[in-house]
Amino acid sequence: MNRLAGYCAIAASLVCLAAVLGFGSVLDGYSQVYHPLGLLGGKEIPNALAFNLFGFVIPGGLAAIAISSLRASLPSAAGWSMRIGVQLLVLSAIAFAAQGLVSIDPADLGAPGNRYHAVAWTLWWIAFVSGALLLAWSIRRYPQWRTQAWVSMGAAITVLAFALFAAGAIPSGISERIAFAAWFGWLLLVTRNSRPSALPT
Repeated sequence: MNRLAGYCAIAASLVCLAAVLGFGSVLDGYSQVYHPLGLLGGKEIPNALAFNLFGFVIPGGLAAIAISSLRASLPSAAGWSMRIGVQLLVLSAIAFAAQGLVSIDPADLGAPGNRYHAVAWTLWWIAFVSGALLLAWSIRRYPQWRTQAWVSMGAAITVLAFALFAAGAIPSGISERIAFAAWFGWLLLVTRNSRPSALPT
């Protein structure tokens, strides 16, 4: 299960990165600094369906599978905060995938798709930040999982900072990409180091 989680985490990160770089490089005028990822999957944008699939839906689904392995590795005596934290983390992966199911409309800022996409984005980072902090709090007392606790806390703070507070201070494309990078980095590190036997039952 943990090997599968590691493979899924790696695949999710590579598929998303390849989609962002590949589709971004062929879209005329697209800037990785100023434009959001969702624009690559926007209405009337060439290859939008393919980007939404490979940029959001597949990576989000793979991430959900990887994170679910953490739930499977929890001891029977695990506290409620740990279990709820992992459930919120799975929800964040589902919300990431959902961003590919609602295309934004670059020509109409008030379009319903733009609002739904923003809701999915907001749910993604709120679920991740709260889930990662709950997970970090609940596993901090286990010596074998202290690395994951620190990684989870650092990733939660980074995502919160760049998804919420840094958006007005630096270009939105940069702040969004740092938040996503922190999420994928957390996914790779936590699933790589998870061990079912590391937590006493």
